[in-house]
Amino acid sequence: MQDCGSPEVVFRLSPLVQQRHWHAVLGSFLYPGSPSALADTPSSPPDLPEASPSHDTTVCPVPSRPSFPGSPAPCGRRAWLDMDRETRVFAENHFRRLRGRLPSRVCPILDRVDFIENPDSFSYSDFFKGYLLPNLPCVFSSAFTEGWGSRRHWVTPSGKPDFDYLLQNYGDVVVPVANCGVQEYNSNPKEHMPLRDYISYWKEFIQGHYSSPRGCLYLKDWHLCRDASAKGIFTLPVYFSSDWLNEYWDTLDVDDYRFIYMGPTGTWSPFHADIFRSFSWSVNICGRKKWFLFPPGQEEALRDCRGGLPYDVTAPAFLESRQHPGLNHCSPPLEVTQEAGEMVFVPSGWHHQVHNMVEWAHPAPRAQELAQEDTISINHNWVNGCNLANMWHFLQQELRAVQQEVIMRSCSGINFGEFYHFLKVIAERRLLLAKEIGSGEVEYGEGSRLGPQQTIFDISRIAEVLASVVVNPDFQRVDTSMLSPQPEDLLQQLEEVMAAMESL
Repeated sequence: MQDCGSPEVVFRLSPLVQQRHWHAVLGSFLYPGSPSALADTPSSPPDLPEASPSHDTTVCPVPSRPSFPGSPAPCGRRAWLDMDRETRVFAENHFRRLRGRLPSRVCPILDRVDFIENPDSFSYSDFFKGYLLPNLPCVFSSAFTEGWGSRRHWVTPSGKPDFDYLLQNYGDVVVPVANCGVQEYNSNPKEHMPLRDYISYWKEFIQGHYSSPRGCLYLKDWHLCRDASAKGIFTLPVYFSSDWLNEYWDTLDVDDYRFIYMGPTGTWSPFHADIFRSFSWSVNICGRKKWFLFPPGQEEALRDCRGGLPYDVTAPAFLESRQHPGLNHCSPPLEVTQEAGEMVFVPSGWHHQVHNMVEWAHPAPRAQELAQEDTISINHNWVNGCNLANMWHFLQQELRAVQQEVIMRSCSGINFGEFYHFLKVIAERRLLLAKEIGSGEVEYGEGSRLGPQQTIFDISRIAEVLASVVVNPDFQRVDTSMLSPQPEDLLQQLEEVMAAMESL
């Protein structure tokens, strides 16, 4: 992997690798890219039922769910994943209707976010067709995470972080900590410290009535899941098991996009969209969060006169500023209050801002009745066949912006050659599975993570995006002589397998 001083520009890596590779540079850039046309209408989304009176999202009843055997995963258990043939055909028809347009730009206008109540009546196919394909957010109830080890061990009976347990098990681990009171571009500067030092600060912050001369510090992007001691802290939900991004990094055994966040009331994450236009999911182990969600494209109305995106969309200075001429044309964000145990799915390209909340005591919100909410969450970024085209479009868009500005302001960690390597690793793993399916020698079951229909779908999505990559004029300038297999050869393999498996 090259640093930013090389001719092939490197874009964003996850924080662990970014520490080794991050450089700001001037440079010449090879890849302007050419964004795909934007789509205007999706396939029909599911109807929205009436809102639940007990939650600020919509309760969505759905059909029954099959059982999925599990197998070990870095932090817990991973469900065996497959889709039925009807779902695969539904997905292929969905992408065929898009005709190369971006899936992230075709979501309908929403006035609320669906709330999924019952794990026993919500299948992988329900999620895939109702939320993943149409790129729509939803919230899962705490029933989906009630068996997680982190919810049992990291939280006291009163619902607060169990500092004693965390200190005993992870106290010496060095963690990244951001200062929420300091703006650095559109983010916050970070420092590193042992977890025991951060918990000491956290206790002092609470004792100081949620104030400290050190500022408001937020533990963010802690890669605990790469630590063997993290085993069993959660069970990867089957809905999010098709995760090529972490599959790729696990194959390289270098890094991952699985994170722990911890912080007191008042900590927050500024306005952003997730890296590579990935999907993300976030579970509150304890505490409450307020989410502000903006559908893809809505962020354009929030840009200032210089084209910059806001840092804090809740700041009075932003809301009253004349520097944002499109603000009057921007619809209000979708707001979600996430309770302890609940799981938020954030679709690809949705900008969002997240605050760890203060809870108002009832019946009146008087100052003496404020209940402070200290929060711990587990978060993943992930990419799969449903948003792979969004990732490819994002890389082209970023490279073009860098070339136009000449100066690269941040290093994001992946160039066109590395994107091909990402596709190659996932493709070769799927081709091995396809060979096993075709030979009839392997029975899919508890030992396999992917079933035949999911494998076929993955191959079809890789092939479509790889076909776009190999004809891209800027990718064609990359020296591919050392790549094995050659991109055109890999594409041919994928297409041959797709033809052979068409009848399955």
